[in-house]
Amino acid sequence: MKLLIQNGHIIDPAADRDGKYDILIEDTTVSEIAPHIGAERADQVVDASGCYVVPGFIDLHVHLRDPGLTYKETLATGSLAAAKGGFTSICPMPNTKPVTDTPEKIRELLKRAKTESAVHILPIGAVTVGQEGEIVTDMKGMAEAGAVGVSEDGKSVMNSQVYREGMKLAKENGLVVMAHCEDKNLVNGGVMNAGAKAEELGLPGITNAV
Repeated sequence: MKLLIQNGHIIDPAADRDGKYDILIEDTTVSEIAPHIGAERADQVVDASGCYVVPGFIDLHVHLRDPGLTYKETLATGSLAAAKGGFTSICPMPNTKPVTDTPEKIRELLKRAKTESAVHILPIGAVTVGQEGEIVTDMKGMAEAGAVGVSEDGKSVMNSQVYREGMKLAKENGLVVMAHCEDKNLVNGGVMNAGAKAEELGLPGITNAV
């Protein structure tokens, strides 16, 4: 099967390409990119006039809620939404039930992704066991299982020594640390950003100092 995408504006930073080009795809491989490729060379032609054509996007922060909270989102529905928006890889946060905090859970996620996900899954493991902020997870094991990073997502590791240990282990094992930089003690019951609008609504604000 040969698919030709014509007249699209390609943006591809990796190839330093930004302009109008045609793309010939043979089966699942891009075989040629050129200013003009004849339609006779393809089985199917797509006119991308007025459209941008880009490599697949990567979403570094998604919530699949699977397992445990699938009434909100599932591996299947979340990945389909990503594909619809042009994202071919996504990084699901570990705040599932149970928390994604072990090599076994990383492996199970990737195993399920093979049959349930429409896009590539790049797992994010938790920094601490159960996201409780007390015991650092097995980062070496999670990295070997396929995790690409660690995060506590919306929670913060309030024990600086625990977080320091976690960040050192993450670096040693090639894991990216995705930090939710917030001191929970400074939230102080706030429900929105502190400022004129919070005062107008009579709602407690969260200082930007958090």
